[in-house]
Amino acid sequence: MATITECRGALDRLSDNLARADDGVRGAAALERSLSCHITDLDTTFTGRLADGRIRVDGTVEGPPPAKAQIRLAMTGDDLVAMVDGELNFAKAWAGGRVRLEAGFRDLLRLRSLL
Repeated sequence: MATITECRGALDRLSDNLARADDGVRGAAALERSLSCHITDLDTTFTGRLADGRIRVDGTVEGPPPAKAQIRLAMTGDDLVAMVDGELNFAKAWAGGRVRLEAGFRDLLRLRSLL
């Protein structure tokens, strides 16, 4: 089982990957939105923002997200690490119910290019 430190590292690597991505992906990630990522097996939520094509983690809280972020993710720590490491395809994990992504309709349309 991935640790909180490993999950935080995976989010940092994902942020770096978004910043280095091609224009199409970077454009899709150029939203200014609040973000939460609930790690279900650790019952911990990372909170922050998606801004300027990067993920900025502001903190962690125990349990589910205390407030409704504009973009909400939920998955196990192992799935987060596997996705960032390229071992798990996000679209397949999302379609299979291993990853939950909730956002407004317009945001989902923009984020689809990240899938």
